[in-house]
Amino acid sequence: MGTYLITGATGGIGEAICRRMAPHHSLMLVARNQAKLDALAGDLGGTHRAWATDIGEDRAIDDFAARMESEHVNLDGVVLMPPQPHADDDPMPAPDVWRHLFQVSFIGPLGLLKAAIARMNPDPARGRRAKIVIISGISSAQVLGHYATANVIRTAWIGEAKTLAFALGSRGIHVNTLSLGGTLSPWYRDKLETKAQKNGISFEAQLAIETDNVPLRKYGEPAEVAIVVEGLLSQFSDHMTGLNILHDGGFTRAY
Repeated sequence: MGTYLITGATGGIGEAICRRMAPHHSLMLVARNQAKLDALAGDLGGTHRAWATDIGEDRAIDDFAARMESEHVNLDGVVLMPPQPHADDDPMPAPDVWRHLFQVSFIGPLGLLKAAIARMNPDPARGRRAKIVIISGISSAQVLGHYATANVIRTAWIGEAKTLAFALGSRGIHVNTLSLGGTLSPWYRDKLETKAQKNGISFEAQLAIETDNVPLRKYGEPAEVAIVVEGLLSQFSDHMTGLNILHDGGFTRAY
């Protein structure tokens, strides 16, 4: 049994991860809305913490770090889901756009991760390791090649994770990223439902059109993502770090 911090806990993918892990671990659920967090924690049962914060704001991160210290939180791992920048096809956004997006989607979440790492006490000699999974990868660049903000920030996480893997490896802290392709989280499923209605076809027919270029002919499910995350937090990854795992049905065409 370990203690894991999970950001974006009340989102479709975050909730699936929480439900997968809750029966066997102690969770620290993090998102913006306290009421939703409390409801999820109550539904999960057990003694899971539910702490609302805005991981894009420096002051909120400082307060969160202070609270972890005051309550003597010890973490075995983190699942970090940085807020994803909205798609924007401007190849050279204005400086203020970059500053805002990097703060919300990279600088703030990295501050939270730094605070969480400070609460880890791995002991590799005794088989105790800490695991970090960052869900923000480059699979989507295959289809969003003209979206500068999304692709730059996603790629920044790949580089930062690799850097952290080298810096923290000797301490027994593993850092891997998970790159998702199309995933049927509730909001995306709703989007496809709307598209299907507009086209006058069934959801299944629309999904078949959408996944025609995916080798497995399907999109991922949040529950499938949760299984992969659970594996990366387990002994399965004891000799794995600095990796970017593609979870896209084989869509990415690269060697």
